Amino acid sequence: MSRITEVADRAGVSAMTVSRVLNNSGYVSAATRQRVELAIAQLGYVPNALARQLRSKRTKMLALVVSDISNPFFTTIARGVEDAASARGFAVMFCNTDESAEEESRYLRLLVERQVDGVLLVPAENAAASLRLLRNHKIPVVVLDRRASRRVDNVRCDSEAGAHALASHLVELGHRRIAVLTGRRGISTSVDRVAGVRRALADAGLALDESLVRYGGFNFGDLNLADGRRMAQEVLAATDDPPTAIFAANNFIAFGAIRALHDLGLKVPDDISVVAFDDLPVEWVSDPFLTVAAQPAYEIGRRAAEMMIDRLLGERTTAGESVVLPFEVIVRRSTGTPRGRETSVRPRTLTAAAAGPADGRRSLQELRVP
Repeated sequence: MSRITEVADRAGVSAMTVSRVLNNSGYVSAATRQRVELAIAQLGYVPNALARQLRSKRTKMLALVVSDISNPFFTTIARGVEDAASARGFAVMFCNTDESAEEESRYLRLLVERQVDGVLLVPAENAAASLRLLRNHKIPVVVLDRRASRRVDNVRCDSEAGAHALASHLVELGHRRIAVLTGRRGISTSVDRVAGVRRALADAGLALDESLVRYGGFNFGDLNLADGRRMAQEVLAATDDPPTAIFAANNFIAFGAIRALHDLGLKVPDDISVVAFDDLPVEWVSDPFLTVAAQPAYEIGRRAAEMMIDRLLGERTTAGESVVLPFEVIVRRSTGTPRGRETSVRPRTLTAAAAGPADGRRSLQELRVP
């Protein structure tokens, strides 16, 4: 096994210069860096990460713990985290909990044992126990996608405002009875999205019919589709006055609901309109038709990783910083005027309040219709 001194001898530089190249620290001329990198390649030198960890008391390793890595929203977040971390010399370990608090706890204990520098966490349910564990072991944490206490760094989109914008769009089209299919009651995103729909109806002098609200599992993969299908079947059978629109708290719930509608011979949007939180990457759907509130998933991941690394390097000292990123409503073919109801011309542009990144104050964001 080659040693750093051998690399230095081959390149004709000091061991300190080799260390600067390896750690991307301090000034090294381009020509010298090229000689060192060539020597490293020729000798097949691999730094001793354990020895470096013992000297620096740092692993240069972050962990991203998400609830469903098969969901393209979290996959895109992961890419944002990895790109930002890699650019600053950090590696990322990925953990998938399948929305299980027990699996989350198991992973976090493993990460404590591995002495990762920081954890980027999408909590499965109530994050209190997980945050307490990390705090007891002095491991910094940033919570992604979901609300967190004021003492914890947090990067997310405004779920309540996004749901409000989608429901306001439905109300403007003439919908008065909107079903809400969401996730678990213990998850802030599912609760916030119900609240956003309720507020949009209240703004129009209407009330959300609680018999049309269903809490599911925010599970993973096909289970999310099954949840959406089941919840749609339930709300359609719950009353003699069925909803004319469905708000789905994520894309997979929406697709499950659309399957239920198809089973019943109902067409979207002719018989019932459907909107969803989150959008799918263009490579997933050749002809997007869902009206959505799209979240900046890549930016959520990138900003969270930047926040974590800044804190590790002492460049960020304010406790419990919160970044709330704007959403974008994209109106497509899954929404229309309720059957048998005369309405005004469909709006070309919508506006919705999107929380600002630092102080929580709201500003107007223009929303586009493709």
